[in-house]
Amino acid sequence: MTTRPDTLLDAVDACAREPIHIPGSIQPNGLLLGIRRADLAVIYATANVASAFNLAEGSVLGSDLRALLPGLAHLAETLGVVSEETGARHLGPVTVATGEGQRTFDAVLSGGQDLAILELEDAPAGLTVAEFHPALRSFIAGLQGASTVGLLCQLAADDIRRMTAFDRVLVYRFDSDWHGMVVGESRNDVLPSCLDLHFPASDIPAQARALYRRNRLRLIADANYTPIPIETHETAPLDLSDSVLRSVSPVHLEYMRNMGTMASMSISIMRDGELWGLVSCHSVAPRKVSLSVRNACDFLTQIFSLQLEAREKSAHAERRMRLRGVQTRLLAHMASEDFFINGLVNNPAELLDLAGATGAAVLSGHHVWLRGDTPCEAEVRALYTWLAQENSDDVFATDSLAAVYPAALSFADKASGLLSISISKIHASYVMWFRPEVVETVQWAGDPRQKDSPDGNGATRLNPRHSFEAWKEIVRGHCVAWNAAEIEAVTELRHTLVGIVLRRAEELAALSDELTRSNKELEAFSYSVSHDLRAPFRHIVGYSELLKKQEGASLSERGRRYVDTIIESAFTAGTLVDHLLSFSQMGRTALNPRRVPTRELVEEVRERLLLEIGDRAIVWTIGDLPVVQADAMMIRLVVENLLSNAVKYTRRRDVAQIAVGCERQDDEWVFFVRDNGVGFDMQYVGKLFGVFQRLHRMEDFEGTGIGLANVRRIVERHGGRTWAEGAIDQGATVFFSLPVLEGAA
Repeated sequence: MTTRPDTLLDAVDACAREPIHIPGSIQPNGLLLGIRRADLAVIYATANVASAFNLAEGSVLGSDLRALLPGLAHLAETLGVVSEETGARHLGPVTVATGEGQRTFDAVLSGGQDLAILELEDAPAGLTVAEFHPALRSFIAGLQGASTVGLLCQLAADDIRRMTAFDRVLVYRFDSDWHGMVVGESRNDVLPSCLDLHFPASDIPAQARALYRRNRLRLIADANYTPIPIETHETAPLDLSDSVLRSVSPVHLEYMRNMGTMASMSISIMRDGELWGLVSCHSVAPRKVSLSVRNACDFLTQIFSLQLEAREKSAHAERRMRLRGVQTRLLAHMASEDFFINGLVNNPAELLDLAGATGAAVLSGHHVWLRGDTPCEAEVRALYTWLAQENSDDVFATDSLAAVYPAALSFADKASGLLSISISKIHASYVMWFRPEVVETVQWAGDPRQKDSPDGNGATRLNPRHSFEAWKEIVRGHCVAWNAAEIEAVTELRHTLVGIVLRRAEELAALSDELTRSNKELEAFSYSVSHDLRAPFRHIVGYSELLKKQEGASLSERGRRYVDTIIESAFTAGTLVDHLLSFSQMGRTALNPRRVPTRELVEEVRERLLLEIGDRAIVWTIGDLPVVQADAMMIRLVVENLLSNAVKYTRRRDVAQIAVGCERQDDEWVFFVRDNGVGFDMQYVGKLFGVFQRLHRMEDFEGTGIGLANVRRIVERHGGRTWAEGAIDQGATVFFSLPVLEGAA
């Protein structure tokens, strides 16, 4: 039979789904009774109950416990009441008459609302309760002197081995992927050391970890035991999640034998209700440990867990306090800057120290600041794009960036780990911290890769590992993991930065409202003034021309020159007032958008200009121009201003060259008017579209300095933008854009 390629995965999955809480049997060092609480009838019983108490075969199931075993009648009241406690409850030793005399058991009660599970475990000789106290006192005293987590683990391993006499006791800690690492060990020379070895997550699958969380202690006294089946007339299997005698998976027993351990005991180490790790005890020979000793070990482990939690929380608090100081200094730097981002980028030492990073990047708008050892700017921008599109979290942390963002492989030496905060995704504001790759050699307890083999039916069977010799693996693509204190510190920084951004936004909104009001008042004022000044300037021009015509013969040459200057100045002032009035009206006039064929519009304006420029040599190049949705009169003013400027600033050329073109860029049309005229210095480009701003002397080129300001206002009212490029004596190009609207093209 051919095995499917995914058969091994199926086998692994089947192992992970094995119902180990309902094995249908127990270990042979005791017996079990499932008793209905309502009437104390035995409805589940292990096959060894009848022989243990010299009862007739078939007499156990359905019998009243009190009649069946009078020696247990005193437990009737306890069995009939549902305890508020969860898990198993030790009832103490009980002595029951058997066919061979008296027999003492440790009684344990568990079960649910309707069913009580009574387990009677053989009570081997061991430490007495009185003898536990010195060991526990010694352990608690030793906790005070254990200054590190490693010493705490060692102390726990030593004391549990002393109490149980196992050959080896390991303290085993889970990582985030449920792989385990041995962080503490106490042993004799019988079994080899496992200290610092790693164990794969498959050694303890998910359903086993779930049982460890629920039932903290488990003993397997002999890996070669023969399980005792549970008998019943019920259809539902008996849930043994809280049982102390529960039989374990045959795969696990084979695993133990492969490991060279015939007995094992596990105690769960819990932290905040979650499984932190295990105390794992091994012996090369079968070993029984009394329930009282096991309970003492469980109690010791709980004390250890509390001390461990206290130490880790103390260390975390110390890290938080130190990072809080770094954050305070950063906030002080930001408060002293007009632009708060400068407080971050101008203080790279604190910025990097906040996250324990070797590099950082700050993105705000179109700017990127890199500090420390980072990927290049293009790589950081690409990483930002991925974060903005693929990750919606405000705080993102990974110690293996390439695992989620494969492009990071190319800069793993600078950024194998990423910690980032989003300040504003709308305006591309991020702060990122980087850590380099740390190549690590991990020692596994044997090759962690699963092996499979065919079973007798031709299917694939998952085998437990046979070898536990140290097996080394080189781990790449990871950095030192970000700890909780560092993630909390940058999260708090994000809250602060968002607060600053919101406060600035409120201030800008208030300022914007004030500017809007002021602009409206200014527009009204400029409209009123320009409207009122038009008539006086026209009067000055008119009366001056009459004076020159009627009284010119009696005026001296100087007088006529004065009159000409008055006429010219008044005419220029009147033109300026007309343009100012037009500019003020641009913000007040309602738009009347319609389809405008810009090619025809440019041709009309060009033909009108040709009438004014006479016989000048001008080469016109007009490209394909689209139909746009716009206010026709306003767009005509834009074209007239730009073309007349091109004609004006090229008049010193023997052959003027003027080009008009357009191309589509995403959702906008980008128009340009290019000439080979006098050009301008790019350092003054910011003044080009301002009111009354001139980059050339009036003596050289006439004009009022309002034309390009009008262009910008009109274009912006249409939702577009304006900009320019140029060089002195090499010409200029003015660009403007208009949105591509439905039905316009």
